[in-house]
Amino acid sequence: MILAIDIGNTNIKIGVFNKDILAFSFRLSSRPPRTSDEYGVDIVAQLDRNGVAPDKIKGIVIGSVNPNLNYSFERVCEYYFGKKALFVGSGIKTGMDIKYDNPKEVGADRIAGCVAAVYKYGAPLIVIDCGTATTFNVINAQKQFLGGAISMGLKTGADSLSNSAARLPEIELIAPTMVVGKNTIANMQSGIIYGFIGAVEYIVNSIKRELNTDFKVICTGGLSQLLKSHSSVFDVVDRSLTLYGLYRIFLLNA
Repeated sequence: MILAIDIGNTNIKIGVFNKDILAFSFRLSSRPPRTSDEYGVDIVAQLDRNGVAPDKIKGIVIGSVNPNLNYSFERVCEYYFGKKALFVGSGIKTGMDIKYDNPKEVGADRIAGCVAAVYKYGAPLIVIDCGTATTFNVINAQKQFLGGAISMGLKTGADSLSNSAARLPEIELIAPTMVVGKNTIANMQSGIIYGFIGAVEYIVNSIKRELNTDFKVICTGGLSQLLKSHSSVFDVVDRSLTLYGLYRIFLLNA
């Protein structure tokens, strides 16, 4: 079994792969950071709950956009699993030609998501990852990563609005039935969610026009299903895309 760990700014997504199948996955919070022992105990407990002993893990791959946690997870891998983790970064084979001014700037989560999307759905693609930030990743028919765009995440935008305006409350991210809301919470939900969807649709359509290509659009991330329910711009929603991409990268480097 292979352990794939996606360390983000808000959550840590962990998946266990058994012969190309994602057997199960779970999430831990990356805010605030905890010690390696705290993470290690939680991970082992989740594995045990699913009937997997630590010695069944034969390899570990990590994609991280939160460098503050890298050392802790190196220790987790060594102390709890007796393994040296493969970190996705410079010098790692990904099978993808990255046409970026500085390829080292591309986050491991973006690379993993694109690797998985190309493997599962072919190319050309636009891969949208809805996390703390929203990334738009463009892959051409030659399976080259061309670049894309980065915007504020849906929850990040909602938190920023409530934190910056004294009379605006924190809200649950659910889409109201009507765009025209009748109270402050419904107004905020409408503006944040439908405004976000409008921005996503505009960027996707602009990419298609700019490159004169009918891209397939893949959406991943924690809030992807919410967006899919209210927009026809997405062809596929695949919430496990990044974990699967990390697993594919592990196989390339094993």
